[in-house]
Amino acid sequence: MERDLKKFSQKILELDLAGKSYVVTTLTDVKGSAPQNLGARMIVDNAGEILFGTVGGGKVEARCVLESKEMFSKKEEFLSYTWNLQKDIHMTCGGVVSFMFERRGQSCAWNLVIFGAGHVSQALTRNLCQLSCNVTVVDSRVEWLNKLPQNDKLITIHEENMPSVLGRISQNSYVILMTKGHATDTPILEAALKNYNFPYLGVIGSLPKRNVIEKELSELGVPKDQMTKFYCPMGESFGNNSPEEISISIMAQLLRLRDSK
Repeated sequence: MERDLKKFSQKILELDLAGKSYVVTTLTDVKGSAPQNLGARMIVDNAGEILFGTVGGGKVEARCVLESKEMFSKKEEFLSYTWNLQKDIHMTCGGVVSFMFERRGQSCAWNLVIFGAGHVSQALTRNLCQLSCNVTVVDSRVEWLNKLPQNDKLITIHEENMPSVLGRISQNSYVILMTKGHATDTPILEAALKNYNFPYLGVIGSLPKRNVIEKELSELGVPKDQMTKFYCPMGESFGNNSPEEISISIMAQLLRLRDSK
C-alpha cells in the first residue's frame, strides 16, 4: 500500500510539472461485494486514457472513465456518486460503491519554475504563493529547499542535474534562474535557449554578469539571435539590493509581462 501511494504521488508530481489536467477517482465506500478495495485510485486524462491505477476494471471502471471525461466539458471540480452495481452499472456483483471524482491540474494556469532556493528565491517564492499561480523550485541543496514554506501552490524538486528538469516542466512556464552561482546558472540557460522556447527566461545578476554569460554562451554555440531571449538583469528599476525588494521588483516584471501577453 505504501509503495502504491508513493507511485501515485510521483505520477501526480509528473502531471503537475507538465501542466496537465486530469481527474483522480477514489473508491470512498463499499457495501457488500466490490471489484476493488476501499481507497483504490485511478487517474484519467481528458481523452479518457487511464494514466494510473484501477478502480476495478470492467463496467464500473468504464463508467468512472466516462464520468471523468465529462468533468472537463462541464468544468466540474468535485463530484461524488453512489452506485448499486447491479441496478446502476448492470454488473453481477451485489455491492454498493461510492466514488469521489476530483479534477486537478490547470494546463492554462500561470506556471513559474525557479531554479535555486537561496535568499532571493525564498522571498520571491513566498510572494508568488500569494498569487494565483503554480510555483516549482528546483535546487541541488536539500537544506535550502527545506526552508521554503509549505504551500499547496508550491512543488520542490531536489535534483543534482538541474538542466534535466527543463524537459519535465510545462512549456508555458516562466523560468527564473537564481542558483548558487554563475557556474550553475549558465548550463541551465544554455539548455533552455538551445532546446526550448519558454515565454519568460530570466537570470539574476548585473549587466557585467550578462556580458560574461553572453561570451560563454557564444563559445558554447548558442546563436547570437538567441541572446535577446533572456532577461538579465531581472526585475523593474526600483528598490534596493535586499532579497525582499529584489523579489518585489522581479515579481513586478513578471506580472507586467504576463499581462502584456
